Amino acid sequence: MEKKPFVTKSQVEEIVKTYPTPFHLYDEKGIRENAKKVKEAFAWNLGFREYFAVKATPNPYILKILQEYDMGCDCSSYTELMLAKSCGFDGKHIMFSSNDTPAEEFAYADELGAIINLDDFTHIDFLEETIGHIPETISCRYNPGGVFELSNGIMDNPGDSKYGMTKDQLIEAFKILKDKGAKHFGVHAFLASNTVTNEYYPKLAGELFELIVELKEKTGCDIRFVNLSGGVGIPYTPDKEPNDIAVIGEGVHKKFDEILVPAGLGDVSIYTEMGRFMLGPYGCLVTKAIHEKHIYKEYIGVDACAANLMRPAIYGAYHHITVLGKENAPCDHVYDVTGSLCENCDKFAVDRKLPEIDMGDYLVIHDTGAHGFSMGYNYNGRLRSAELLLKEDGSVKMIRRAETPEDYFATFDCFDDIRITK
Repeated sequence: MEKKPFVTKSQVEEIVKTYPTPFHLYDEKGIRENAKKVKEAFAWNLGFREYFAVKATPNPYILKILQEYDMGCDCSSYTELMLAKSCGFDGKHIMFSSNDTPAEEFAYADELGAIINLDDFTHIDFLEETIGHIPETISCRYNPGGVFELSNGIMDNPGDSKYGMTKDQLIEAFKILKDKGAKHFGVHAFLASNTVTNEYYPKLAGELFELIVELKEKTGCDIRFVNLSGGVGIPYTPDKEPNDIAVIGEGVHKKFDEILVPAGLGDVSIYTEMGRFMLGPYGCLVTKAIHEKHIYKEYIGVDACAANLMRPAIYGAYHHITVLGKENAPCDHVYDVTGSLCENCDKFAVDRKLPEIDMGDYLVIHDTGAHGFSMGYNYNGRLRSAELLLKEDGSVKMIRRAETPEDYFATFDCFDDIRITK
């Protein structure tokens, strides 16, 4: 598919009069249209709910947009729970899926009435000791082990993953939880990351549907929901076609009718926890070319760095780049596009064919709406950038200000003998 930015050069030139680069920019129109498509794709399931993975884009303005479509929050930490609560999400709209979980986080999740998703068999006793009871509604995370395959090959290796319980543990967990007072149950699994295929969710759903039929038979538990978690990805490279959520939804529907309905489980709700699919394509990092270097390779230095987007540095991940105003120019130059960190991996692109870049050109780094800003950090004392929302009417709203040196040094403010100034 052709990668086109959702913002134009003229729009960016207007934005930078108020908000200097670099900044993360989100497309409200795209976010809303995608949220509607997701709801429509699973409308056949009366209890369906998307619990947006807060870790992907932890911004209250984004969460409040999704809240308008009755979506919930998938949280994995104390602060993510705080964010969900502050945005007005009630307990039934918060899924707490955590691992190696501190006691205070289980306690806070219970205080909010969130649905707790247990990652390990030993967490049953730990949870009960922490909060003094077992919640009436509880979920458990499943790990089938081995490798997860689709028709196009091996997708991931659950057997090497730290998450979830074995089937035998899951069966025993349900029995114990039921004896301890749990009344309603859910099953959760995440078996592959960023799949760009319409097969993933239906295949996963089929395995989980067969599992809960077995769980129902062996434990007698009242299973209310199946959480397909995340894993539905986006095409970072322009040679791939995006997932079709309508086709995915229909594929899950088919498995539902084949497996659950005949087993008398036709009232089971389907939950999802998509972060990347919900937000990834609807965010970009806008940065400016500020230096060029000609040694053994050709380098373009920009005013963003891995502190703003670390996926290329730590994963070697591909993010498409558009040079605004030169969308139709020939890509007849080969560059490494770099940031300013004192690490050689601080590169947004390596040996990338791009149009000739002049100093002052604005570059759009695509698909940063999920796991972009949220993975930012302060190495080299670099500061995280602002987040902006391109609204449906074309106006721009700042939804997180850029960090300042005062923010960076704020954790020293409790010491009388330390004062850091210009």
